[in-house]
Amino acid sequence: MKLVSIVGARPQFIKAAALSRELRQRHKEILVHTGQHYDYEMSGIFFDGLEIPPPDVNLGVGSGSHGNQTAAMLRGIEDVLLLERPDWLVIYGDTNSTLAGALAASKVSVPVAHVEAGLRSFNRHMPEEINRVVADHLSNLLLCPSDTAVRNLATEGIGRNVHLVGDVMLDILNWARRRVAEHPPEIVERLGVKPKSYVLATVHRGENTDDPARLSGILKAFAALDEPVIFPVHPRARRVITEAGWRLSPDVQMIDPVGYLDMVALAGSARVVLTDSGGLQKEAYWLGVPCVTLRDETEWVETVDAGWNVLVGSDTEKIVQTVHSFEPAESRPALYGDGCVAARCADLLD
Repeated sequence: MKLVSIVGARPQFIKAAALSRELRQRHKEILVHTGQHYDYEMSGIFFDGLEIPPPDVNLGVGSGSHGNQTAAMLRGIEDVLLLERPDWLVIYGDTNSTLAGALAASKVSVPVAHVEAGLRSFNRHMPEEINRVVADHLSNLLLCPSDTAVRNLATEGIGRNVHLVGDVMLDILNWARRRVAEHPPEIVERLGVKPKSYVLATVHRGENTDDPARLSGILKAFAALDEPVIFPVHPRARRVITEAGWRLSPDVQMIDPVGYLDMVALAGSARVVLTDSGGLQKEAYWLGVPCVTLRDETEWVETVDAGWNVLVGSDTEKIVQTVHSFEPAESRPALYGDGCVAARCADLLD
């Protein structure tokens, strides 16, 4: 069997690292990188650190408006599909690469398998929400991480070929934890912080970086925490911070984005995680680290229900108060599968 897998952004590289290993043991996989994330810190470092095979095709689309970027991807993916005529197209998550892959495959009658299907924020102002809704309605095989995702699809009338498989990110996190235990990264020591004595913070979503009031509220909170904050800065956030001339507190260490193993080490050693990333919300939960989410809603509602994640938006006072007072629940039930999700997805594709 021949499959084409579409990736383009950091979360997709992580998911593909788990599933591609499984698929390549059974079938021929053609890995297409759209180039949505294109520099080494956002792309190459993940291929190296996660031991993902180099992309078979790199479309080199780069940045741009949603329309221009998606259109360029659509054209490039269609060319690959017409050339290769695969049995399946595999898409991940909710980026523009996901949307372009689903659209291109549906136009040339290639079945689509959507990994991480059924997630909903119910916020149609998020481009990611539009991407995931359209992708789900075009998909022939829907691989869901949670019961909530399955119910979301049922509410929209999607019930055929829907499977609860869990989250492939747990597979790769378990692999990374073993690697970190065998060869501990030096990043925590290099940054001059001690385990459980710092906050790890990330901000990348357009709803935060493209809104000066929201980003200002978040950055003011970082400065007001009065404890070390390690802040790997997404290029989008760095550009806005630089252009606005904002100066952060000396307690806040702005560093370049780091590879996956370093990020796992930083998250696992943090006292608390502050983020608007969906992936990091789950990773914090699995690592047993309290998470404070810089959004007004989350797709990963189970982490909130379990008492390990709190939504605070961008309100400075609320962020600071929550970081200082949040005590997670005593129990931490298993969420999003058993760490053998990639094999389950491959079985269903078979």
